[in-house]
Amino acid sequence: MKYALLIIVIYFFTACAGDESRKSVTVGATKILVDESFAPIIEDQLIVYDSSYPQAKIELVYKPEIHLLNILLKDSIDVAIMSRKLLPHEAKFYESRNIIIRTLHIATDAVAFITDKTSLDSTITVDEVKGIMQGSSKGRNLIFDNANSSTVRYLKELAKIKELPKSGVYALQNNDEVIKYVHNNPGTIGVIGINWMKQPPKELEPVVEKLKVMSVKNSKGLAGSDKFYKPTQNNLALGLYPLSRELYIINGQGGSGVGTGFAAFIASERGQRIILKSGLLPDKIPSREIFIK
Repeated sequence: MKYALLIIVIYFFTACAGDESRKSVTVGATKILVDESFAPIIEDQLIVYDSSYPQAKIELVYKPEIHLLNILLKDSIDVAIMSRKLLPHEAKFYESRNIIIRTLHIATDAVAFITDKTSLDSTITVDEVKGIMQGSSKGRNLIFDNANSSTVRYLKELAKIKELPKSGVYALQNNDEVIKYVHNNPGTIGVIGINWMKQPPKELEPVVEKLKVMSVKNSKGLAGSDKFYKPTQNNLALGLYPLSRELYIINGQGGSGVGTGFAAFIASERGQRIILKSGLLPDKIPSREIFIK
């Protein structure tokens, strides 16, 4: 609620100014970098935001994480939505320009494993995933969206490796290709963000209906090691699903702007409800009012 009020107040004080000063959190144009792993949920956010603030023109630029960072730290796009915070050496790019980076946590995502419904496989352990990533486990193939993606980086860190093995792990171009490949090649396992299964692009809906999300069991002694867990919001909230990652908005605009307005919208109750519907875990669970007669 407080974010919505902020937008209204800033808009009020800029409404009577000239064209240049009218640019605010709800008026003007900007580009925002988005990790393509989160395309469905951010696209949904923008559709609702556009209908509420027609004077704000936002272009979403989808990129794998490594390409996104290269643009963020070298180009003119200063707002990014990604699955990690900037590292200290990355933040120096903005510090050298006396710009304070604003980092806003908006959701928790699940790294999901998918396979065709005809496949006998329905479970996988974290130890098995590490083994495949390290090249020591044979018989199962993991299919990723892109070699430069945040999903690959996440599982490389999990397995403590710097390079992908020569077999057992394959990277395509994007999440669409992963979904189609897994459907067309029963027995393979795709690795994607859970929002691609909950809210796929319309053209992929018939394919997604023929896939299933696998359950995952954590390594011994860790939370979620007692049995296999699905990447549900409840299991994410309880810390039982072992492969989760945080979603952030990194804002390096150095002041108020349309990017700030979009970030405030996603963090508001309305934006958090959209995240709740997507299958991700919102940063703040939206309240529910129950009337008893």
